[in-house]
Amino acid sequence: MDIDVMPSQHDAPAPEAPPPAPGPTPFLQSFVYAFAGVKHTVRTQRNMRVHLTLALLAIAAGIWLHITPVEFAMVFVAITNVVIAEMFNTVAEACVDLATREYNPLAKIAKDVAAGAVLMNAGLSVIIGLFVFGPHLLNLIRVLWLHH
Repeated sequence: MDIDVMPSQHDAPAPEAPPPAPGPTPFLQSFVYAFAGVKHTVRTQRNMRVHLTLALLAIAAGIWLHITPVEFAMVFVAITNVVIAEMFNTVAEACVDLATREYNPLAKIAKDVAAGAVLMNAGLSVIIGLFVFGPHLLNLIRVLWLHH
């Protein structure tokens, strides 16, 4: 006795993938999306613009004070960490807002903790700045003080 078995959808051949769309490759497209995320954060987040302004001032001060390459590396790590923290804060806020527009104590915790991470990172950057720029500024003050 033969039993007719209907093929399940798991037995069906997989549909062919559509041909690749013209334009950037998926790898290059990932950069387009990443830069769109950076652009969105800069455009919509006031604190990101504040962080970037302070970053430019720190870089200018480093050039003016002739800090060493290792000191510049420390400054760039501090800048990058604050920018990344601000972007993760933006992600957390967007996810919470997507989940609920109503007040929820857990939503508040998520947003507060993400903002706290940025604050802690910014505080660490200030400490790094004091260690990097402090000795250079003290030497400059000594030189200016001795010439008077």
